[in-house]
Amino acid sequence: MFDSIEEIYKKEQESGTPFWKIVQADDCRERAVSDEESFATMKKMYMAMKESALNYDSHIRSNSGLVGGEAGQLRKYLDEGQPLVGEFTGRVMELALRVAEGNACMKRIVAAPTAGSCGVVPAVFIATQEKLGLSDDKMTEALFVAAGVGAVIAKRASLAGAEGGCQAEIGSASSMAAAGLVYLKGGNGKQSANAAALALKNLLGLACDPVAGLVEVPCVKRNVCGAMNAVTSAELTMAGIESRIPADEVFDAMNSIGKSMSPDIRETGNGGVAATPTGMKIAKSI
Repeated sequence: MFDSIEEIYKKEQESGTPFWKIVQADDCRERAVSDEESFATMKKMYMAMKESALNYDSHIRSNSGLVGGEAGQLRKYLDEGQPLVGEFTGRVMELALRVAEGNACMKRIVAAPTAGSCGVVPAVFIATQEKLGLSDDKMTEALFVAAGVGAVIAKRASLAGAEGGCQAEIGSASSMAAAGLVYLKGGNGKQSANAAALALKNLLGLACDPVAGLVEVPCVKRNVCGAMNAVTSAELTMAGIESRIPADEVFDAMNSIGKSMSPDIRETGNGGVAATPTGMKIAKSI
């Protein structure tokens, strides 16, 4: 496992081997599998992401009744209302809700990197695939890029809300999605790292404050925020706008912030919106 993103993109620059292929080679070494087996496993995960979005049912509700049907509501508004957002942006938002709602309603999802942040990467990737007409193999390559970023974040900081707050979940997912999107747009490894840095910086300090301790409120809608943040971070990068703080240092900053957070805002359900009068009322009613 790599200790830094810089290590990966510098290896890309020196060897000419694509970022995704370097990450895949590391996976092959760690799990003692062939290139073909590694690629097939990652592709299977991407196909599962697509299935989780495709199999959305707007009639299903979570056991608590707090989540369900909202992606359908959004689609209706996008089709019949007067949205300010364009087709691609609306699709990203809808897909993020579809997958995140599916998690809350006990449907099959891919933790990317966690169940609570499962809608971010699929939303960005599937919408991009649809818009650009990319193959599933190309999307799988991008997923290796995202996985490489996630692995470094896990090494230098954390992917767990209980340890680092929601910045470690939605923030990390957004960073991963941004890096993968840059790859799909033709960017190199250094640019993917830049997008990862921009995305995570925007979400540093985000509390993990699930109402009633459930991964539903405000978690599901934060997936939309994380997905859109990834898109804007990738687009800024492709425009040539650079993060003044390198990605690895941003990951370290997230680690430091997570350690300084009160336990009340690290997935305990004792702080943040979970501790508001309405949040506590909901918790008592469930």
